[in-house]
Amino acid sequence: MALLRIRKFPDDALKTPAAPVADINGSTAALIDSMVQTMYAAPGVGLAAPQVGESQRIIVLDTDHEDPGKHLLKLINPRVVEAEGSIVWEEGCLSVIDYTADVERAARVLVRAWTPEQKEIELEADELLAVALQHEIDHLDGKLFIDRISRIKRELYKRKLKKLIKEGKADSERPSTVRI
Repeated sequence: MALLRIRKFPDDALKTPAAPVADINGSTAALIDSMVQTMYAAPGVGLAAPQVGESQRIIVLDTDHEDPGKHLLKLINPRVVEAEGSIVWEEGCLSVIDYTADVERAARVLVRAWTPEQKEIELEADELLAVALQHEIDHLDGKLFIDRISRIKRELYKRKLKKLIKEGKADSERPSTVRI
């Protein structure tokens, strides 16, 4: 297992929809293990394979900061099959430097996915887990949470990012809070 480099906006890898995983094998398991270690080290609540430059429909999630690993999810080819209600949640992202915003998402979701053990599962989720699942599945579709905010807010963020890059502060330190 190795820590992987997390791609940052505006990296093209983050804009490209990921390919479905056709064969769950040892290299899939190794990638997932490295993603888990990278997510915890970041620190993050979730991580999608495109964020580490891998065009595969794989996500890892752990929303329990009190007991890391106890509720760890490793999902392959996840998809939302049902969604209802509406919730607004302040989101941040390991791939979006120094920015959070309120994002409206479905309040409850039903997600179907495969596990590394090649079992198909269904997950019902609400609150943070529902938000995190939708956030990470968006990554698999080439979308970031900033694609879900107003154009004006997105443009203001892009200007802020250009300034951070110009000042050499764009990737110099870890985020102060845990990111999805």
